[in-house]
Amino acid sequence: MTTENSAVSDHDVAAIAAQLGRVPRGLRGVAHRCPCGNPDVVETAPRLPDGTPFPTLYYLTCPKAASLIGTLEADGVMKDQTARLAEDPELAASYRKAHEDYIARRDAIEVLEGFPSAGGMPDRVKCLHVLVGHSLAAGPGVNPLGDEAIGMLEDWWAKGPCVSAAEVDENLAKVAEQRAQAEDHAAVIAAKEQKAAERAAKKRQAEEETE
Repeated sequence: MTTENSAVSDHDVAAIAAQLGRVPRGLRGVAHRCPCGNPDVVETAPRLPDGTPFPTLYYLTCPKAASLIGTLEADGVMKDQTARLAEDPELAASYRKAHEDYIARRDAIEVLEGFPSAGGMPDRVKCLHVLVGHSLAAGPGVNPLGDEAIGMLEDWWAKGPCVSAAEVDENLAKVAEQRAQAEDHAAVIAAKEQKAAERAAKKRQAEEETE
């Protein structure tokens, strides 16, 4: 498994869209890549394009991994981990450092005032998917409970990728269409701003001539 933070290609976006069933918003990069080659954790902007706060910096996208983690949650792993945080000062201190790491990484992009980190950090475990995403993105030794959860998982890539090449190719067309629409929208906005600037300049010139 590899950790990275790379620019997102159209192929990656198409793979993520196939994983999630939708084209992702606020995507900043691939934070971790599965041995199958597809992204399995992405880095998401602290604010989505419409301005909505999105505190979950690292988002797990692989449905196979997500399903296995869901089984751990159903089996009571989160409850057990939360109980151990109250009993083990060393574990609690390590988990708090993971919380601080998460906040620091997110703040380096944009500060979300008043928002916690994610996943229940630093005092409890509320979402293993978040903790695993953090561990995969940051690497071993950063989030102790995320690392622990990963150790409980089967190799989710062992039986092949979570999405097929055909599914990725199908979503490539959607990604290209969305990109074209975004570029068209940006061009329209730029043209409107240019016209507004020209009108303002003409108005100033007319006012100066009448003085």
